[in-house]
Amino acid sequence: MTGLGFKTVLIANRGEIALRVQRACRTLGLRTVVVHSEADADALAVRQADMALCIGPANAAASYLNQEAILLAAELSGAEAVHPGYGFLSENAAFAARVEAAGLVFIGPPAAAIRMMGDKVAAKQAMRAAGVPCVPGPDTALPEDPAALQALAAAIGYPVIVKAAGGGGGRGMRVVRAAAELLEALAVTREEARRAFGNPEVYLEKFLTAPRHVEIQVLADHYGQAVWLGSRDCSLQRRHQKILEEAPAPGIDPQLLAEIGAACTAACRAIGYRGLGTFEFLVEDGAFYFIEMNTRVQVEHCVTEMTTGIDLVQQQIRVAGGARLAWTQAEVPGFGHAFECRINAENPKTFAPSPGVITQWDLPGGPGVRVDSHARAGFVVAPHYDSMIAKLIVHGDSRAEALARLRIALDEMQVSGIETNLPLHRQLAADAGFAAGGVDIHYLERWLQQDGRA
Repeated sequence: MTGLGFKTVLIANRGEIALRVQRACRTLGLRTVVVHSEADADALAVRQADMALCIGPANAAASYLNQEAILLAAELSGAEAVHPGYGFLSENAAFAARVEAAGLVFIGPPAAAIRMMGDKVAAKQAMRAAGVPCVPGPDTALPEDPAALQALAAAIGYPVIVKAAGGGGGRGMRVVRAAAELLEALAVTREEARRAFGNPEVYLEKFLTAPRHVEIQVLADHYGQAVWLGSRDCSLQRRHQKILEEAPAPGIDPQLLAEIGAACTAACRAIGYRGLGTFEFLVEDGAFYFIEMNTRVQVEHCVTEMTTGIDLVQQQIRVAGGARLAWTQAEVPGFGHAFECRINAENPKTFAPSPGVITQWDLPGGPGVRVDSHARAGFVVAPHYDSMIAKLIVHGDSRAEALARLRIALDEMQVSGIETNLPLHRQLAADAGFAAGGVDIHYLERWLQQDGRA
């Protein structure tokens, strides 16, 4: 017996996260149902599922984003809970509500919390009310009058950034460095937001010139208990997409982190949050500024697992099943340092996707080395989905030891048949600036420009 409110979980995702969720379910004694597209019929998670159901063609819109097909699969399979993984429908409040309306458990936060935190303006309002520091800028709708808009931007102070209220993934944002650029940037971003997210609302914030991207991982249960599980630094980004992450964030005062963590858990209680979540901050000159909350498991959750010894996905499932948190804040463990490299099937210089058949798949090993992947020799990297094929995670007693292990692991990992960004990761691991710790979010793009890359 699992002691949870369900015995069968439908995994509504693919790739490494489907396999990761499946493993967590199996450790809890839960039956797994995996839905898949025609392109993923031979996936490892599909092979290892207690039941697998094809829900559509390769096109994600007709399969992994097809809510009706997923809910029908849950009904046919007898699943009692749905785990959305990350991406696809994981932060879709309407889908979460439909899962709950069908009498199933959505392994994630309540639909209302997803909806609130998915609206960046509403999220800022909620965070300010809970005492979480936010980037300077209004958390109300922008005025229509051009003169009032100019006055607002001037009061914030240039440069400012225009952001889509319903945006994410690096889309729907523009930096404005002078008043003459403001109105055009607003118009263009509104239209982009309308097309990409179905919501034309935008907002203004102060643009921080050289911040770091620091995250706080939280976990909350049904009973008003919430803990924060350390920090992550995700500053190595290209076009707002994370490339390499580490935990904990280096060089940040522990007392300041504790204060921010406490504010995050207070915010969870204030909005009735449940499950895993990540508060994302920009950090500049020792100050934290909230930018958004991700209401799902993160790609980079593994570095927090390595530095706490906690299976986050298993805890996410347990909390959804009605279990109480296993620790108080004082009991949350923390030790050592971890890095995660996102290994993508792409050209390391142009970043063009590189689908095809993997002919060589040699993985690294040794103490503190972990690879989360759905790929293998003979695996076909399809052109229909995200290009990430693996996550290489290493842990050490110190940042220096973890970095040394990372360099060795990257050298040992060999993939052929397709192009990957392994050469880029090897260069980054050897870079003196990164080795020193605390680089800002523009560091990688400056580094790539100097190297003559996109």
